[in-house]
Amino acid sequence: MNSINKIAEMEDMKINVKMKLSALWAAAMFCYIYGDIFSFHRPGVMTEIMAGKMGPFPVTQVSLLTAALFMAIPGVMVFLSLALKPKVNRWANIILGVFYIVTNSISFLTDSWSYFIVLGVVEVALTALIVWHAWKWPKQEGSPNSINQTVSTNHLSA
Repeated sequence: MNSINKIAEMEDMKINVKMKLSALWAAAMFCYIYGDIFSFHRPGVMTEIMAGKMGPFPVTQVSLLTAALFMAIPGVMVFLSLALKPKVNRWANIILGVFYIVTNSISFLTDSWSYFIVLGVVEVALTALIVWHAWKWPKQEGSPNSINQTVSTNHLSA
């Protein structure tokens, strides 16, 4: 075989669904962080912060705790997506993914700044991918369901 007929293929590997979910949560976190940092540059935002306002809400123990929990969940999901057992992991990612799709959609649809809308669309796309990958979680080869399907298929073809 000469080198002209030889085609080099790029190496590829299958990425585990847990790794995909973890990476998607991390990417979403970067969008949240950059959106918040960019917001500090908007005219009047620093004045509002100094006056004790967080967007339309007053800065209180409750509002800061709520914001902290809202931002901690995606950060914790970066780890939990790798550590949880598949069944719990799948449902946690579906439920939290849908929750963040809804809250992020409300957030970016009520803002007129282009950077915020772009980041919001990306955040929704990332969390939609989280839901999709969790929903389509691959079944393990040799699981009772795949064995039952194989037996049924073989029984029908015999």
